[in-house]
Amino acid sequence: MRARTLLAIAAGILLSGTAYGQTTLRIGLNEDPDVLDPHRARTFVGRIVFASLCDKLLDINPELGFVPKLATAWSWSDDNLTLTFTLRDGITFQDGDPIDATAVKANLDRARTLPDSLRKSELASVADVVAVDPKTVAIKLSRPDATLLAQLSDRAGMMLSPKAFAAGDFGQKPVCSGPYSFVERVQNDRIVLQKYAGYWDAANYKIDKVVFQPIPDTTVRLANLQAGDLDMLERLAPSDVAAVKADPNLVFAPVTGIGYQGITINTGNGDRAKNPLGQDKRVRQALELAVDRNVINQVVGAGLYAPAQQPFPEASPYLSDKFPVRQRDVEKAKQLLKEAGHERVSFELTFGTGTTAQQIAELTQAMASEAGFDIKLRATEFAAMMKEAASGNFEAEQVGWSGRVDPDGNIHAFVTCKGNLNDGKYCNPEVDKLLDAARQSPDQAKRKELYDQAQAILEDELPIIYTYYQPWPFVLSTKVKGFTAYPDGMIRLKGMSIEG
Repeated sequence: MRARTLLAIAAGILLSGTAYGQTTLRIGLNEDPDVLDPHRARTFVGRIVFASLCDKLLDINPELGFVPKLATAWSWSDDNLTLTFTLRDGITFQDGDPIDATAVKANLDRARTLPDSLRKSELASVADVVAVDPKTVAIKLSRPDATLLAQLSDRAGMMLSPKAFAAGDFGQKPVCSGPYSFVERVQNDRIVLQKYAGYWDAANYKIDKVVFQPIPDTTVRLANLQAGDLDMLERLAPSDVAAVKADPNLVFAPVTGIGYQGITINTGNGDRAKNPLGQDKRVRQALELAVDRNVINQVVGAGLYAPAQQPFPEASPYLSDKFPVRQRDVEKAKQLLKEAGHERVSFELTFGTGTTAQQIAELTQAMASEAGFDIKLRATEFAAMMKEAASGNFEAEQVGWSGRVDPDGNIHAFVTCKGNLNDGKYCNPEVDKLLDAARQSPDQAKRKELYDQAQAILEDELPIIYTYYQPWPFVLSTKVKGFTAYPDGMIRLKGMSIEG
């Protein structure tokens, strides 16, 4: 009995803010991440974990400019077909092996060739990776690629230990290149990371241990923070903003994001696409007209969910004034359904478990009903929903995207015929042609013109109905110091500390 009691006390101390002089930061996540392998992962919360676990060749600053990380410098050849990186001196993976040009090549080759890699389309322009010398990597391209730096500042550029991924179970035992190494994962309960003493910039990381705890219920997540069982959380429910601002023990730290939320329609992924919504664009157009984005913003978003009509955020130079937000028009929606031969249309809307997602799904169901839609709602654990969507087990899914610095990252993988994140298998060769061309042009005006042409098609065919721009409202205990909110929604622990 005494042994069990001591173990319980020890476990409680381990998850508290301080254990034997060590500081522990406990972060509440909106969902449980999927596989902890950057080449195979797709969830936003997984990227939050990777921000501490797996360093990238380069990163972004709060102004979305590129800054050095594992690489100290990079340059393009005159023909824009070779991108050369210079690596830092003395950097190592968390197993002690060196991060050199050979290791970088092994990572990029794995990301390009692993059968279930979700980074393939992000690195489609890469023809070869050459380890010039231990500190120099040359990436040879088959065509100019204006998106590549942005891709390498995210999961495609994260460095994993080749020894660890050769073992075949990397997702269960990840060994990476970041400031924190993997300790354990209990599915749907916690992911624990420990500071890696051999990290090249370890002196600037003051927190010893990080515990990520998935708590989909926003009320419960906030209650845990208020009770002191969490130190910070991501994605506060808009309905709780006033309460947080009034709490002297909490700090509200929102930032405007670069991503979006929307409804993805299954138009070509298996049998579940064979229904009026999936096969007739008029039905999808009717659904869009049935949903009032302003109501979602005011009723659920408390004014934080700016209505969206396109995948590019409001701050992006690629946002087009040609596609203003469509206003709700129930009568026109009914007319479109009638033209398509339907009085009412039934379909299932899948969404991730969580308070906000539930509220939006129910609101969408109610608004669409007035226009002639009978929507059955299906709540699914988020990582499981991602798997089912990829396999075609959905008719429509309420899902978002955390956003990328380059516009390509918000559109190409979702609507091109072979896009890795094209769950609905929408396919239009003309859209592919335009978006592929936009990837190659370094000229901003030319790229915008190509995106406008692609969007004109997508706005008509509506494989995705964009609903609002995703903000990142963080909340922290006043004990947490040094946090900077970035537009990509990642939590960067450099310079952060816990006082008291």
